[in-house]
Amino acid sequence: MIRSFRRPLLACAVLAAALAAPGVARADVIRDWNLIAQQQTIPLRPTAHGESRGMAMVEGAVYDAVNAIDGGYQPYLVDPRAIGAQPWFSQDAAAATAAHDVLVAIAPAQQATIDGLYASTMAGITDAFKAQGAQVGAAAARAMLAFRQNDGFLAPFDFGLVIAPGAGNWRPLTPAATDPDAWVGNAKPFLIESPEQFRSEGPNALESGQYTKDFNEVKELGALDSTKRTADETAAAVFWQFPPIALWNGVARSLAGSLDTADQARLYAMINLAAADGAISCWNDKWYWHFWRPLAAIREADTDGNPATVADPTWEPLFAPATQTTPPLVTPPFPDHPSGHGCVSGATVNAFQDFFGTDKASFDVVGGRSLNGLPIPARHFDRFSNALKEVIDARVWGGIHFRTADVQGTVIGKKVAHWMRKHYFEPVR
Repeated sequence: MIRSFRRPLLACAVLAAALAAPGVARADVIRDWNLIAQQQTIPLRPTAHGESRGMAMVEGAVYDAVNAIDGGYQPYLVDPRAIGAQPWFSQDAAAATAAHDVLVAIAPAQQATIDGLYASTMAGITDAFKAQGAQVGAAAARAMLAFRQNDGFLAPFDFGLVIAPGAGNWRPLTPAATDPDAWVGNAKPFLIESPEQFRSEGPNALESGQYTKDFNEVKELGALDSTKRTADETAAAVFWQFPPIALWNGVARSLAGSLDTADQARLYAMINLAAADGAISCWNDKWYWHFWRPLAAIREADTDGNPATVADPTWEPLFAPATQTTPPLVTPPFPDHPSGHGCVSGATVNAFQDFFGTDKASFDVVGGRSLNGLPIPARHFDRFSNALKEVIDARVWGGIHFRTADVQGTVIGKKVAHWMRKHYFEPVR
């Protein structure tokens, strides 16, 4: 039903922008603060999903602030009538204030920088109702911060409940290698009803033919010294080992240039809220199955009870320090199944498809890693689904996931995005 009311179709985005009424707020403020949020939430790492949580909080608040004024879609947390929003208030001031207030609350160490950027933005807004717009933005930020209070961010996690010896079970490959993102699986979702709502089918049985197929594929294609993996596949594997939240927000900025402020705010909210819940669902599922990574599985295949898998005690994946990347790559310190990148990218790609009403789009994904001292060029795609397919393949090429984990991860992400489509961001009739 949303699709039938959709304004921002790729085919008519430029026309829609050209017909926009004079005085509509400048969408570049939305883009500016999306990039600012991405930069200012980086210090919330080393937990990668501390950044995705922060981006979801910022963009959810920005959407509520702008939408309260525009009135085109259902609110996320804020009732426009309760905060006195009016159509003539400044959308730019509302967006900048919502982003600023959330960011200084979740990244207080960067407050001086964030305050300076906010002052610069506000100085450039000449709207007569700037102050009223800022009040709406502040109300949206307060609602978001109240909603996320005590949401499980960085909560302790008892690894003793899930780490076990024996074939198929994940355990740290080194004593210090425990998951800094384990808290994510028990965090409060943004959209869905519970972290375990979309449980995957689970990894393949060790004695099964499908497990054997996955095992042999990653052993051959994902090996450090693989002779079957092409140079482009190697580059793609390294390229996609970059925070998906940064990759996909960059894509959103590149596609959203012709959208007005309200539509752009909705796009950023959709992809970031879906991504955050994709991660929450994924990590809950990871620790439910706690399945071993290819590195352990291949080295210890003589213990798995499957005569068709052959152990190689010296096997190394492409993602090993010997691969000359910046920064260095290793096997991630958390379970294989399902793939985190698959869950997050699956949720994001489906959110893009729902927003634009099509799978067809021409875009570049710009990364931030180098290989053998050289930056890896952007990856170009003509369909969202083609990018997602490469994400699936890339995790196998990197030697860090079985294909089943990648595919089931994207299924989780798709279910999160479809739940969002049914329950959120519906147009006001």
